[in-house]
Amino acid sequence: MNRTIATKALTLTLLAGALAACTTVGPNYKVPDAAFVKRPDANAPFAGAGEKAYQSAPLPADWWRLYNDPVLDQLIAKAFTANTDLRVAATNLERIHAALEEVEERKRPEVEASVAPQYGRLAGASLGIPETLPRTGLYDADIRVSWQTDMWGRIRRAIEAAEADQDAAQAAADMAHVTVAADTTRAYVDACTAGYQLKVAQGSVDLQQRFVKLTAERIRAGRGTALESSRAAAQFDQLRANLAPLEARRRVALYHLAVMTGDVPGNYAANLPAAVAQCATPPRVTSVIPIGDGAALLRRRPDVRQAERQLAAATARIGVATAELYPNISLGASFGSVGLMSQFNDANTWKFSLGPLIQWSLPSTSTARVHIREARIGTDMQLARFDGVVLNALRETESALTIYARELDRNAALRGARDQSALAARQSARLYQYGRTDFLSQLDADRTLATAETALAVSDAQLATDQVQLFLALGGGWENARIASTAAAKDAKASPAKE
Repeated sequence: MNRTIATKALTLTLLAGALAACTTVGPNYKVPDAAFVKRPDANAPFAGAGEKAYQSAPLPADWWRLYNDPVLDQLIAKAFTANTDLRVAATNLERIHAALEEVEERKRPEVEASVAPQYGRLAGASLGIPETLPRTGLYDADIRVSWQTDMWGRIRRAIEAAEADQDAAQAAADMAHVTVAADTTRAYVDACTAGYQLKVAQGSVDLQQRFVKLTAERIRAGRGTALESSRAAAQFDQLRANLAPLEARRRVALYHLAVMTGDVPGNYAANLPAAVAQCATPPRVTSVIPIGDGAALLRRRPDVRQAERQLAAATARIGVATAELYPNISLGASFGSVGLMSQFNDANTWKFSLGPLIQWSLPSTSTARVHIREARIGTDMQLARFDGVVLNALRETESALTIYARELDRNAALRGARDQSALAARQSARLYQYGRTDFLSQLDADRTLATAETALAVSDAQLATDQVQLFLALGGGWENARIASTAAAKDAKASPAKE
């Protein structure tokens, strides 16, 4: 009778365990329908896409190749290999992966072994023996195996959260590649635009120097005054004063570029290609820029993906907290031996046990419901953050599209003004040389030309910078880098370690 009842109870327990094993408490994750990322207007073509500078074709993965600049390609390849920010991101990804492995270990049986030999004397009274027991060797050896049944899916939800954390860390590493590619390009652009502005400023200095000589010749010929010479010399010195800040800016850009590529700033001359320090032509994409649409942007931007994965992790942790409401059941078994050294391996020294271990903190007295509420609040916060990242990505891109398009218009107008100023300066110089106009007219024409040249050079530099900012907003540059790093990791695992 007792055996029948025990058998039925065991059968019901096993059946309940089998049914409960299919239960995973907490919400199953999906991107909420109310999330901004699902809104049609967020996935539509950009408002600024109608500008003639853009096309709706998808942005290439290695967008910097649109510059057709081998030096830039070389610099970015070196940055992807040696940049310290990428090393930090890769190390963080490894750390998150280790945390995932730690969580996954919870679903596997745990095996513990212990051996405790000692010398001493047992108290006879503890065994119900009135006599004093002799001193002798004692031992206690155990092998214990335990396994959490995870009847409510607490471990499964924890693994789900850890996997989402790993995906978020991968997205952060991808974002680091986007930033490094853009910052390396920006540093290269800054070095080249500073060189270009130096060349323009030096041209203005040379032109003014010739004007100073011409003025001196006129004075010797009796057709000029000392006042004219002083004014010409003053403008010459003023133009020459512009060279030093530009040289400093070029040097700072080279320092920045050296650090981006993993080198000591002071050794830029030895570590960077010689063409970088000599660059005097700002790199620019002269073709129509492919930008895609909102849907492609939100799929491509790593920060959007990172925020979505953080939302998924927060949702999974609701299930982890909900599982605290239910009993924690572990199945365990142990086998061992205990006794006197002299009786080792006797039949009466062996022991074993088999059975479940049930731990349950009643919800009325536990903090489980507080944890659930905290997890839900955390999920709401991550959803708000996800929406914010989506909106910010769209704002950054629309702003970059507008700024670049308007700078193109400004650049065209400045180029026209420079050309007209150059024509006026040439005409004035001929008239002044033959005494057909006064000194102030020539001085003003030269000053206007120098101002126009400087303004155009600044606009050219701004255009190059705006292009880089646009590519940064579009969020490309990580795709092939991820493929390369994955292949390198597989090769490293496949190769035997060398002593």
